[in-house]
Amino acid sequence: MKIKILLYSLCLSVVLSSCYSKKQVYTPQQTTTKSVSQKPIESVVKTKEEVKTEVRNSAYAREILERKPQLKIVTLLYIDLFSGEAMSEMRKFKIPASIKLAQAIVESNSGQSHLSLKSNNHFGVKCHKGWEGLSVSHDDDSLGECFRKYEDPKLSFVDHSNFLKTRPRYNTLFTFKENDYISWAFGLKEAGYATDKLYPLKLIKLIEDYELYLFDEQVLGYKTILQKPDVITLTEHEVVKGDTLYSISKKYNLTVDELVKINDLNGTAISIGQKLVVSK
Repeated sequence: MKIKILLYSLCLSVVLSSCYSKKQVYTPQQTTTKSVSQKPIESVVKTKEEVKTEVRNSAYAREILERKPQLKIVTLLYIDLFSGEAMSEMRKFKIPASIKLAQAIVESNSGQSHLSLKSNNHFGVKCHKGWEGLSVSHDDDSLGECFRKYEDPKLSFVDHSNFLKTRPRYNTLFTFKENDYISWAFGLKEAGYATDKLYPLKLIKLIEDYELYLFDEQVLGYKTILQKPDVITLTEHEVVKGDTLYSISKKYNLTVDELVKINDLNGTAISIGQKLVVSK
């Protein structure tokens, strides 16, 4: 039976770890594939108690929150919901589950983006030549671009695998080891999957913050040990009232031009709550 994806308001992303009694330690083997469905533009805002219940029911979210209470609960529950799909696709296509989950989180804002809500498209895949499936119009690099639409978000996970596997420009990715998420992250950027210059670093940070490599290890049956480069540091600043690009740049020893370039900003306008990367 398909279950609805529960989309959580960001205001509910609070530290809940102090609310729980002693938890069972999570192991990746406890994660199972879930059959999920999602009605377009359907958002369910949960109460604190309802969110606590969802976290208690997720071995992954409970264990991670005990050690890292600063992580976003909406993202933890998104990972719990789709980790089974990501591992299933890894077994079939050799695409790291960690990479697939990190891309889905970035591209869909943990299932909360307007595009993912109205189209179940969790990877920002555009129609491209030859697409004969459903589609929606969405403003991205240009106004009214054509994006793929799916009846179920799990079909987005499947199509993402086919998209990478069948396009020659992504061939190099499949020469990397299945647990080498660093090479996959930079390889996706090199192949042109995203225009964001910091795309690889964002994927790597998500994988390491939320320990998504655990799902790779579950599929492969051994631990991931990578020689990490020095460039995977990513520091963010959340804009508060009174902030300007000038004041933020001075705080982090950057120029305004550097801050604009690092974040791919179109101008100097910023908004409260916006997160800006402030590391070179």
